[in-house]
Amino acid sequence: MFTSKKSRTFQIISNIFHLIHSQITSHPRISLFIFSLLLVQILIFCSPSPPPPTVSLPPSLYDKCNEGKVYVYELPTMFNSDLVGTCDDLDPWHWQCGVATNGGYGLIATELAGIVPENLLQVWHRTNQFSSEIIFHNRILKHKCRTMEPESATVFYIPFYAGLAVGKYLFADSTNEERDFHAVKLIEWVQMQPYWRRSNGSDHVIVLGRITWDFRRLTDPGKRWGSTFLNMPEMQTVTRLSIERAPGDDHDVGIPYPTGFHPRSIADIEAWQNFVRNYNRTSLFTFVGAARDDVGDDIRGLLLRTCRNESLSGTCRVVDCAVTPCANGSSAIMESLLGSEFCLQPRGDSFTRRSVFDCMIAGAVPVLFWTRTMYDQYEWYLPEEPESYSVFIDHDDVSAGKKSIKEVLENCSKEDVKKMRERVIEIIPKIVYSDDNGGMKDAFEIAVDGVMRRFKAESDQRRQESEVNVPVN
Repeated sequence: MFTSKKSRTFQIISNIFHLIHSQITSHPRISLFIFSLLLVQILIFCSPSPPPPTVSLPPSLYDKCNEGKVYVYELPTMFNSDLVGTCDDLDPWHWQCGVATNGGYGLIATELAGIVPENLLQVWHRTNQFSSEIIFHNRILKHKCRTMEPESATVFYIPFYAGLAVGKYLFADSTNEERDFHAVKLIEWVQMQPYWRRSNGSDHVIVLGRITWDFRRLTDPGKRWGSTFLNMPEMQTVTRLSIERAPGDDHDVGIPYPTGFHPRSIADIEAWQNFVRNYNRTSLFTFVGAARDDVGDDIRGLLLRTCRNESLSGTCRVVDCAVTPCANGSSAIMESLLGSEFCLQPRGDSFTRRSVFDCMIAGAVPVLFWTRTMYDQYEWYLPEEPESYSVFIDHDDVSAGKKSIKEVLENCSKEDVKKMRERVIEIIPKIVYSDDNGGMKDAFEIAVDGVMRRFKAESDQRRQESEVNVPVN
């Protein structure tokens, strides 16, 4: 049985005192020696112990969830897993087929063999751009700060696949009641939960796999697109993580569109960064998209024509999505983005596009034509200086012929392009959804940390206000 250093020292001192008492009269010299030995032992006992050696712990070991914990509601399956269904009822344009495969990441993108490094092919997937609801749900269930005790939670996560719920009806001949059905039932369910009633949903968060406008149907009878989920009174205090937020609504938080790149480790990230940094880019710019004359203020047709004209000289690469399937990425898109210095990013059906993130992950510098495409959307993920990682050309100047895209980009010096590309490459780890985290601060972790900090700050503020308002007797 082991004893501590102090226990052994006390025992020694006790024995010495007994020895002194028995010997002090008959052996004074021996007693003096013993007394000196006793003094040494006392000094040793009273001196402080040396500090333990410093050990550098990985972040996961000293991160104690100081910002709080998250509780995940166990919803009836009608609100999530039942909505995944099959491709038969989610397949108007084939874009939702396999949306739930591999935790939302999709199948391995084998078509990229020979384009991406062989050792990284397994981290490239055919990921659906609207799969963030499933990705977040699968990741949050394994999060280090998840709690099974709701009374200890700072954040309450509602795993409702609202995008899949309304997506079943967007391209079908459906009624407004059908589009709102799951949202109405979800509101009824959460209102029965004690922790919702306690806060009126102000400490609750939900992830929306589609843009915010798909949940804000207008009251005009002729405007039947989407549901009214975010217009419902009960949703006004809930924080929503969405791939496109509504400017001016503080409860909307923009999160990156899921792309096909899901690194397993920091080593994967670094290998990919080196790959795109050193790639031989032979074209000045590229455009991936299709003309949409039905979209107001659309310049994609103009960009498509411009790029086609410049393709003969090799200045621009073009991928016409009316001809080449572009929904979940393709080898043609990857080759086009990797081979170009810049990528043109006009607005899509809405102001944001997944293509912007595909572009940046490929190490190309995005060229934007609307500020709302990136600058007003992803504040938790992008630098405050937009000119450090992008080029902006106002769409009105392009439409009126006041500015030539080619001339603007050719006027960027090689040194400036190199700096912008390096900034883009630095951003890559923040805008990807890694495979089970792998110790990285990826898009998912940034979102969770941001929500935790927001809710903790609000909780601290409420507590301070209540303390100030306590009546004095």
